[in-house]
Amino acid sequence: MKWFASRRSRGSCHWSAWLACACFLAIATPVSATNHAKDVDPFIGVDWDGEVFLGATVPFGMVKLGPDVRTYDGKLIKSGYHSTGEVVGFSHLHLSGGAGKYGNILVAPVTGALQPTDIHSPRSDEAASVGYYATYLSRYRTRAELTASRRTGLQRYTFTDAGDAHVTVDLQHALNTGTGPEDQRFLGGDVNVVSSHEIEGVGRYIGGWNEGGEYRVYFYLAADVPAAGAQTWRGPRLDAARHAHTDADEDLGASLDYRVKAGQAIQVKVGISFVSLAQARRNAEQEIPGWNFAAVHQAAVAQWNQALSRIEIHGADEVERRKFYTALYHTMLMPSDHSGENPKWSSDEPYYDDFQAIWDTFRSDGPLLTLIASDRQRDIVRSLIDTYRHADYMPDARVGNDNGRTQGGSNADVLVADAYVKGLTGIDYATGLQAMLKDAQVPPPDPRKHGRGGLDTYNTLGYIAQPTERAGSRTVEYAYDDFTIAELACGLGHAQEAKRYVAQAGNWANLWDASLEQEGVKGFLRPRNADGSWAAPYLVKRGTWPDFFYEADLWTYSLYAPQDVRRLIGMAGGRDAFVQRLDRLFERGHFDMGNEPGFLIPDLYLWAGRPDRTADRIIDLLRRDFSDSRAGIPGNDDSGAMSSWYAFQSMGFYPNAGQDVYLIGTPSFPEVDIDLGHGKIFSIVAENFRRDRLNRYVQSATLNGKPLDTAWFRHGQIADGGTLHLVMGSAPSRWGTVTPPPSLSDPGFALCEGRDVR
Repeated sequence: MKWFASRRSRGSCHWSAWLACACFLAIATPVSATNHAKDVDPFIGVDWDGEVFLGATVPFGMVKLGPDVRTYDGKLIKSGYHSTGEVVGFSHLHLSGGAGKYGNILVAPVTGALQPTDIHSPRSDEAASVGYYATYLSRYRTRAELTASRRTGLQRYTFTDAGDAHVTVDLQHALNTGTGPEDQRFLGGDVNVVSSHEIEGVGRYIGGWNEGGEYRVYFYLAADVPAAGAQTWRGPRLDAARHAHTDADEDLGASLDYRVKAGQAIQVKVGISFVSLAQARRNAEQEIPGWNFAAVHQAAVAQWNQALSRIEIHGADEVERRKFYTALYHTMLMPSDHSGENPKWSSDEPYYDDFQAIWDTFRSDGPLLTLIASDRQRDIVRSLIDTYRHADYMPDARVGNDNGRTQGGSNADVLVADAYVKGLTGIDYATGLQAMLKDAQVPPPDPRKHGRGGLDTYNTLGYIAQPTERAGSRTVEYAYDDFTIAELACGLGHAQEAKRYVAQAGNWANLWDASLEQEGVKGFLRPRNADGSWAAPYLVKRGTWPDFFYEADLWTYSLYAPQDVRRLIGMAGGRDAFVQRLDRLFERGHFDMGNEPGFLIPDLYLWAGRPDRTADRIIDLLRRDFSDSRAGIPGNDDSGAMSSWYAFQSMGFYPNAGQDVYLIGTPSFPEVDIDLGHGKIFSIVAENFRRDRLNRYVQSATLNGKPLDTAWFRHGQIADGGTLHLVMGSAPSRWGTVTPPPSLSDPGFALCEGRDVR
């Protein structure tokens, strides 16, 4: 690995007269990063509910400039993009792996007569790569190209024919509009034609998936060619007025009007801000001060190459490289870095938004960033804690500068604990603990917005009683959140709090009905009344907001006790019965790779001494459910959650999030090198690796040159770099079968620093 380590040196930000470069946060980055941008295919996962963002952005960029597509019957795609349908324009704010929010400040080129309510076009010749998107709008015979910086989008329109052309901006446009509880609504706005090449304005919006309050998006649009004229509109009618305003949900926009030559190109840059018109202008002028489209694009590519180069995989073919680096790319699209763009409060802390949702990402995306972008994850956690300071609670989801909605537990707790046990510095953990304790103790006015619902029975009975919504999934998630509170409390020397919450970490078992039998398996979670009696079993495959289990069934949630799998195995009848239970779950279709609650399940075999079964399941899932196609993700990518699961399992290990433990599965490559920063490299080497995956079972292992007999290791063992060397074979071995990963009920289990506070 010397070739890899030798090319590392301390990175720096470079500025020139024409470009302001936003550096990717990393202590040690390569001066000339490996070109992994070419390995990314942004089309992977855009269809079949993957809902990944397609367009131009930089790592964690606030602006995500991409096409918005409507079906041929005129219905907008909720996430923005789909492979079929017509383009209505290019909006500057999107989510990735989720839907129901944003799609604001829509810009579109038009040729011929302008009709503001009739802007759409079929497309062809689409192309996408990191920091770039292009397509040909056949109705307007115009080539559209997009690139972006952190808060500014740059577009280039090349008109095939001479004639009338227009650059339009639509403020009313938003994705997922309507009158339902998860729909967005336009509240009004202002648009001003400032000069022959400038338009500015603000749109006001409310609602969306998170049922958030009002948010405002300010924009400053500048073109590199002065227009021959300009128009505005409110409603369907064009007007020569330079200003238009509305407080209603009606069309609102403006255009710069041209008489173009055949083959002429017009460039348009749009600065976006959540704070003010002046800030939107500054963002455009400072981030993209000139008109060098290629330079802006290359700056975005350089940032992506630095971010993606933190992991090097060896021995992969072109398809495998494309799948892996696209997955890695997806993990760094969200949350969005809104630092300097917080309209709610002033703070010197970093500010991140677009957590949709931490319920999805805490399991693997956050732990992945801790390894490959620790400064970034540090700032994300700092932002969560600062949100508690100013908005009462840390979010479980937050979009459009407003918390909401909380799907399960208070899972920001897990991210704070994960950062603490893995040694991230520069975080105010004392305030973080206050935020976690508030989650656990203070019922929120609106439990779907933030905090924990059902605390009245959870904190008195040890479970959430019927008929409170999501009582089953919340109970088991609260129990794990309580375990993470105990970890941090213990580490900070708060012994009483540690004792209380380590005890509450066992609350998941209070809903366990040992007599409940399904398909020959005994012991499942069951709804329970406040008087202690059992309610009817909940047997729905995938519940939703008002149900007992949220987005999974009793097979999945009955296995959710990451803090104490040993106890879970005992309650399930012992190791053999537990293995049979897991086999039945997979073989009878109860495992859902398309949703996050089951992410840890393939690794649960490790606690039962069967690493061979973990290897079998992981290989099956990677092969069956992930591909390099447009439908290559098994469900919503959910802000990179699915992609981070794929990336971890492909490398051969997986985190037990919120703990300092990694679980060894089976690697998909003969060697992986992970740059931990500061010149520290952690490598996974698979001796006897075969690409046909016949040699899928670990026969023996060493970690940093010392024998490793367990199918797990701790973060502290790799924090300074090192090598995990796995000898692979075609038949299961005794390796990893004796000492399972840690559990709370292990004899002698110590919560922190050698102190057992149970």
